[in-house]
Amino acid sequence: MFENKSIAVVVPAHNEEKLIQTTLSSIPDWVDRIFVVDDRSGDATVEKIKESMKSDARVELIEHEKNQGVGGAIATGYKAGLDNQIDVTVVMAGDAQMDPEDLPELVRPVAVEGVDYAKGNRLFHADWRVIPRARFFGNAVLSLLTKIASGYWHIADSQCGYTAISLRALRRMNLDAMYARYGVPNDLLVNLNISNCTVRDVPVRPVYNIGEVSELKISRVVWTISRLLLSKFFERLFIKYIVKDFHPLVFFYTLGLIAFPSGFLTGLYLFFYRIAVGPVSVTSALFSIFLMITGLQFLLFAMWFDMENNKSLKG
Repeated sequence: MFENKSIAVVVPAHNEEKLIQTTLSSIPDWVDRIFVVDDRSGDATVEKIKESMKSDARVELIEHEKNQGVGGAIATGYKAGLDNQIDVTVVMAGDAQMDPEDLPELVRPVAVEGVDYAKGNRLFHADWRVIPRARFFGNAVLSLLTKIASGYWHIADSQCGYTAISLRALRRMNLDAMYARYGVPNDLLVNLNISNCTVRDVPVRPVYNIGEVSELKISRVVWTISRLLLSKFFERLFIKYIVKDFHPLVFFYTLGLIAFPSGFLTGLYLFFYRIAVGPVSVTSALFSIFLMITGLQFLLFAMWFDMENNKSLKG
């Protein structure tokens, strides 16, 4: 228990035989339940988990019959938390990259202050430089795109999977529709915004080079998650600002997304035409510039309206 609230930790695990026991043994005593979801590991992960179960009665093993991805494993853990009416459900990866000393501060906003979702932000700490450069750059790009897609403009480090969610928020979510792969934190943030849930960033320590083996390929993941965020962005606009309620920012986004790319592509065409063929008309050039400037203004106004509309969701 933490401040009279029941706490569960979900540990998604796939081929984590090296560090899964280290992760489980580090979880504080005040955590009530530990749901370890084995996502069809091909090594000795399950055997290691069963060994831990002998010495820690809180550990419960849930085995997937087929690999569902990290998102699928988290969804299974969330369902276990929901079924057991756990007040706060935390996600900790099975590779010991999430410092248990940060757990109280991550849980506190949800357990004590009524925030729906608290997520770690590794960039608050001065030692953020321990994050590999490729990951840091990919994270920066995806964090910016996630701000736009999710409507949570105050959050950063969108790919941090160290999170805590309230029972109330779990009840609002469609856990069967959660994104199954590495884009689950981004997908979840968009869905939380659609459900009008409050979100807070909490400083956590970045932990790397402890023997973890990453299955993540930065270039592929950035492209895949970017496409996911694009579709979730339009889904959020449609559900939140058309179906559930109406807001004129939809018109601003629509006009901006038409005018700015049109002006940019026209300008690009005129630029190459000028190089390859000859002079272009002043009217055409001015029309291209007009479209770009007008489109950019529409987009900036739409973002500003979105920020104002979501201020109340800053946990």
